[in-house]
Amino acid sequence: MKNLITMAVLSFCMTAAVSGAQPSDKDDQQIEKRIEKLVRKMTLEEKVSLLHGNSKFYVSEIKRLGIPEWSLSDGPHGVRAEINRHDWGYANWTTDSSTYFPTGTAFAAAWNPELAYYRGEVLGEEARWRKKDVLLGPGVNIIRSPLCGRNFEYMSEDPYLNSVLAVQYIQGLQSRDVACSVKHFALNNQETNRTTVEVECSERALREIYLPAFKAAVQEGGALTVMAAYNKYLGDWCAENKYLARDILRDEWGFKGVYVTDWGAAHSTVKSAIAGLDLEMGTNIENYDDWYFANPLIEAVKKGEIPESLVDEKVGNVLRVMIKTKVLDPKQRFNQGSINTSEHQQAAYQAAAEAIVLLKNKEDLLPLDVSSVKSIAVIGDNATRKHSNGGLSSEIKALYEITPLEAIRTKLGDRVKVNYAQGYEKLSTFIEGSNNGQNAGSFTDGNQLNEELLKEAVETARNSDVAIVIGGLNHDYDTESSDRQYMELPYEQVQLIQEVVKANPRTIVVIVAGSPVNMAALDICAPSILWAWYNGMEGGNALADAITGKVNPSGKMPFTTPVTLEQSPDVALGNFPGRDLKVKYEEDILVGYRWYDTKQLPVVYPFGYGLSYTDFSFAGLSTDKKSYGPDETVKATFTLTNTGKRDGAEVAQLYVSDPECSVMRPVKELKGFKKVFLKAGESKQVEIDIPVSSLAFYSEAQKQFVVEPGTFLLHLATSAHDIKADTSIEVR
Repeated sequence: MKNLITMAVLSFCMTAAVSGAQPSDKDDQQIEKRIEKLVRKMTLEEKVSLLHGNSKFYVSEIKRLGIPEWSLSDGPHGVRAEINRHDWGYANWTTDSSTYFPTGTAFAAAWNPELAYYRGEVLGEEARWRKKDVLLGPGVNIIRSPLCGRNFEYMSEDPYLNSVLAVQYIQGLQSRDVACSVKHFALNNQETNRTTVEVECSERALREIYLPAFKAAVQEGGALTVMAAYNKYLGDWCAENKYLARDILRDEWGFKGVYVTDWGAAHSTVKSAIAGLDLEMGTNIENYDDWYFANPLIEAVKKGEIPESLVDEKVGNVLRVMIKTKVLDPKQRFNQGSINTSEHQQAAYQAAAEAIVLLKNKEDLLPLDVSSVKSIAVIGDNATRKHSNGGLSSEIKALYEITPLEAIRTKLGDRVKVNYAQGYEKLSTFIEGSNNGQNAGSFTDGNQLNEELLKEAVETARNSDVAIVIGGLNHDYDTESSDRQYMELPYEQVQLIQEVVKANPRTIVVIVAGSPVNMAALDICAPSILWAWYNGMEGGNALADAITGKVNPSGKMPFTTPVTLEQSPDVALGNFPGRDLKVKYEEDILVGYRWYDTKQLPVVYPFGYGLSYTDFSFAGLSTDKKSYGPDETVKATFTLTNTGKRDGAEVAQLYVSDPECSVMRPVKELKGFKKVFLKAGESKQVEIDIPVSSLAFYSEAQKQFVVEPGTFLLHLATSAHDIKADTSIEVR
């Protein structure tokens, strides 16, 4: 199913490789000389003006030195609509609609680094068109709990998958001269008490699970800014945490960009300055001169509490990012801007199409043979609900958003009678916290059954040839600033689906959600299930095409779907959302599938799981040799064949086990993957490379990553549970 957009992606990437070329040592020297020259000309007051906001999303200009106002914007999956300068109301522009991409978990479900790069390019072009210099994203925090309200913005439960996708996204975005702001650094895995909670986490879990995507973003992606999380770690808020910001981010990883607060996350002047904070952005104090990095910073220098050279360092970091993104070069600054082009919309469609996951397909109900169907019942509130304007900071003013019902009627309405029934009522109401969600929001739950809507849905299903129930969650539940209280589907949707299936055994269930929900009952009763996410402006079209077979689903689940919430390690160990403003990560490195594998717990859908309308076979797994040194790379090869009658794509996943180790290790860990597109009957030789260094664990005793010599097992798989072939290697 690799269609024309893929060729456009390749062409786009080749162009970007030229425009986004890495600077040489000579370029870096010239940048540093330019920074030094500018800093020497500045007064202390001018320097400090570059280190805090002068409004919600801007940093002051220094006109006499040719330094323009610096513009930031929310935008992990689309450039956010224009906000008023001094409050959180929208400015009501008519020119700030943008392309709306699938949200974070949908982004990860595609398992396609090529699409990640292209997404970054498109967002960079749209940010540049809107005259934005920094786009706040991607969010790379690990999905630790099914209940975290912000899971939909993040990517997955696996640090390797997050790392690969984040690097490509960042490189694509920054190739268009827009700085990313990888967030939220670090250990921001819940929204409950997010501004006050302290995380207690082992050094090993920190290094193996929660930091790898940030490290990759900086060292491989070249991330130009990093955003501090709200929470505390080791007794200090992340914005003033020397261990995170100075020792790890700057000294270990070599980060030379801007460390910026999340909005309102600063708590001190001197401590934050010494720790490595560069830029304070905020929400609640309207007198910008009173911010920690405004007049109090000037006074701290004058009193001798910090040297002015420390301020110079921070100004240099800001200027360095400005120079690298051409902010100080007005003739080039906005050269790469475009918005809402047909190519951008096609990119959104392709991202949505590759994100859809086929979870179940009993008796091959899917793809739907429209020629044999006279009527379709479309049931569910999510069939007509638009999601772009929810989730708080990830809200998008989409140019358009195609709903599932709209797409089904447009694509099939001339051949099939489409009958719609609402099925369930959205009775919940999300209540935003103060300071635009800096303080916790909440929602009134609405888990009641509407008997009249249920009756109407059952009758509609009974009187139609096929029923499609489109349910799931919405942004009352998947949202910044509030965590869910349970994993069940709200509004008694399970009962609705059970009754619809009884009335019409030819029922397709579609889940629209960005976080795990309890699928145990649906997996038993529903003949066919698709997971369709918050899938962007083209989500409805992609879903309709997946149902009819124009799109062959190739998505894979980026998180585990447990049988019950009580299986999840954070809940099983009584550590969500914590006690007395402390949350203990007692599951340590056993997050996501690592936990379920190691504890031998059954799940509904494992990490990496997803079906297809065609079949694939694997053969001939081998490695280029059997023994490797610590600095070598394992080259694993195998043959992948599409043995079915439809073109399709499979995600080959390579997991590694260390059966004999001096420390506890998970049963297996993802160390490589490749998405392979194959025509019906086609075979390809596939290679996945695994650096031996990636087989290391973090030794708290030695304070470094260690690869112990011995035997390692390689597992070629299509999910964390479906192993197709094994082989072993020796590490010297």
